[in-house]
Amino acid sequence: MGKKILIVDDDEMIRMMTNKILSKTYTIVSADSGQQAIELYETEKPDMIISDLVMPGMSGFEMMDILREKYAFVIPVIFMTAYSSDDTEKKGLETGAVDYIRKPFKADILLQRVDNVFNNLEKIRGLQQAAELEPMTGLLNKTTTAKEITNIASKGIGIFMMIDLDSFKLINDIHGHEMGDKVLIWFADTLRSIMRSSDIIGRVGGDEFAAFCQNTKDEIIVKERTEFLNRKITEFCKSIMGDDMNIPIGVSIGAVVCPDEGTDYVTLYKKADQALYTVKRAGKHNYAFYKTAEPGEEPGKCNDMDEIRMILGERESKRGGYVLDDNQFKLIYRFLVRFQRNYAWDIKFLAFTITAKDGSSNVAEGAGRFIEVASSCLRGSDCLTRYGNNRVLAILLKTTDDNYQIPIDRIIEKWEELPYSEKFTFTFEEESLIPD
Repeated sequence: MGKKILIVDDDEMIRMMTNKILSKTYTIVSADSGQQAIELYETEKPDMIISDLVMPGMSGFEMMDILREKYAFVIPVIFMTAYSSDDTEKKGLETGAVDYIRKPFKADILLQRVDNVFNNLEKIRGLQQAAELEPMTGLLNKTTTAKEITNIASKGIGIFMMIDLDSFKLINDIHGHEMGDKVLIWFADTLRSIMRSSDIIGRVGGDEFAAFCQNTKDEIIVKERTEFLNRKITEFCKSIMGDDMNIPIGVSIGAVVCPDEGTDYVTLYKKADQALYTVKRAGKHNYAFYKTAEPGEEPGKCNDMDEIRMILGERESKRGGYVLDDNQFKLIYRFLVRFQRNYAWDIKFLAFTITAKDGSSNVAEGAGRFIEVASSCLRGSDCLTRYGNNRVLAILLKTTDDNYQIPIDRIIEKWEELPYSEKFTFTFEEESLIPD
């Protein structure tokens, strides 16, 4: 049986009768005094207490006060009494009792009262959970995360982490939001698995998470989790998108120590966000702790050329075409248009259109697969992006009218080797970046 009820009464007949009424539905534990009930509470952990008010040695009120002080319990209590007194009932409800029933009681009335209390509690807990949790991942939502972290950070030490998924937008752009949701749900589950039960974890943005690890200032905790998450997220994405998945997905973490740098969510968030920005500048897929700037030092400023190149450079550069999101592609396009106006370079602009052979397959899926195939066939100096539901745009540098067909042929050859070609086909248009 699921729920357990502790019956407290010095009258053996009442205990036996109550047990008989409720035992068909609930597990029953009995105590003949308030003191025995307190001892049983620790070992039995009941879901409800039904107690007489007037008992030798300790009243029901006194028992409830001791339990609340000792265990900070929040389980429901129903008081039973043979006395009819508005003042007594008022005191019982003010003390925290959820219901009040007079002796002698009918079996169906008692059972109905107990059932109603449990049903109402389930509804309340469901509403609380809905208000506190982010529905897709089941993690705390932004508001509850801020409240819980502020509450715990004000009382002790810990490490606050801002956790951001690198290049996540490309998954939505290339493979669709359904695939992106799978990654977010997996990532939330993985976060839960590597954090302790006492840690707080929440989703505070689209691909942004926050976590607070209590009672530690050890950097190794952040380092190990960063390395593990970066390794596992790549493995997972390849497992659901294919081994040729070319998106530089990863995890960047900005961390800050509490209480050294703050004791509330807003302060910790701002400083962790600055640390996260440091990671992003340095190439992503890593972690950094917030560092207070030295006197006279400008935060974020660097003069050493090697450091500047490290910050600007691409981390873990991969072979093949450079897959960009639409905003990044737009900037490259505009820059190269300016460039070509001043220099006699041959630059080709291509638009691929993917269609379903049977007219019913999901072309978004086909476009996602196509961009991965195309990127593997292009050079590192070429770039491409997903454009709309079924189109892929590409810019090919140093490509003339005579040789632009070479990469196209490579794409066609590789595409026809793969099972996707049975469901999808593609056409393309090409012209110079600046049309004649």
